[in-house]
Amino acid sequence: MMRNFNHSDAKDINEAVQLLDGENVKIIAGGTDLLGIMKFGIVPVYPKTIVNIKTIPGMSYIKEEGDILKIGALTTLKQLSKNTEIQQRYNALQQAASNVASPNIRTMGTIAGNICQETRCWYFRAEGNKFNCLKKSGSSLCYALSGDNRYHSIFGATNGCVCVNPSDIAPALVAFGATVITNKRNIPINDFFTVKVGFGQSGMTILENDEIITEIQVPSLLSNTKSAFVKFAMRKSIDFPIVNCAAVIGEGKASICLNAVGGKPRKVTAAEEVIAGEEINEESAEAAANAAIKGAIALPKNKYIIQIAKTMIKRAIIACK
Repeated sequence: MMRNFNHSDAKDINEAVQLLDGENVKIIAGGTDLLGIMKFGIVPVYPKTIVNIKTIPGMSYIKEEGDILKIGALTTLKQLSKNTEIQQRYNALQQAASNVASPNIRTMGTIAGNICQETRCWYFRAEGNKFNCLKKSGSSLCYALSGDNRYHSIFGATNGCVCVNPSDIAPALVAFGATVITNKRNIPINDFFTVKVGFGQSGMTILENDEIITEIQVPSLLSNTKSAFVKFAMRKSIDFPIVNCAAVIGEGKASICLNAVGGKPRKVTAAEEVIAGEEINEESAEAAANAAIKGAIALPKNKYIIQIAKTMIKRAIIACK
């Protein structure tokens, strides 16, 4: 059940940052994640104030400047999936945006919101804060370690937690080597993700409480470079990934990222080294996929994910042929 909270419409970034300087304040844009967290009482501390940043003008755009593709933080997933430039040159990003949830969610959800969303771990998401888990309290054990871990990490814990990152956009941005621009700093996408644990420290990024994403920057691709995004989920629509993967291959280089297999999107450098500069075929893709899953350690109930991860890498590579 939703409780009372204050709601403020920010006129600009500076005002939004000032409004964030308070107790239990959260940002809202599309609201597709935050409102569910609030409605079901998932976290122990309920927001006192919600700061709406969709009222800030000029934060929704897709444009190229020099050798950089610039995407405003409030650009919706629908806009990403329908943009001609994205479709023609950044296939993995277009495919990732097209695979997020349902048309209604894609119309509301933003690129920044998608990479900042909370984990879907059912212990974390239990209604009424039923499990005050490690991620929310910092003092409890991660319940998934000895509990139902069918959809949890196959590459160990992050800060003691085996939840996974659920974003579809994240692996595409990692594979493209994007940079996240905030009101305070520029963050290479490889450094952007984490698993925050502890009371009042919820989140899956390194963003500080008074930090707001303003733009995503993606380097222009070299000629003859192809990219692809693939996803495995229980349902074809309105579902989060069991595993997803993005690959960017060309000009003797490869960049491949797996997600939903650990607390952070996983750049699989071993697979990149195998496939870079090689002809893409069944054999080379298989070899790269085998290299990528070395070091995977299944929990008692999720060994199947290792095979799915291998298959997703192979399919993403072959799609770049």
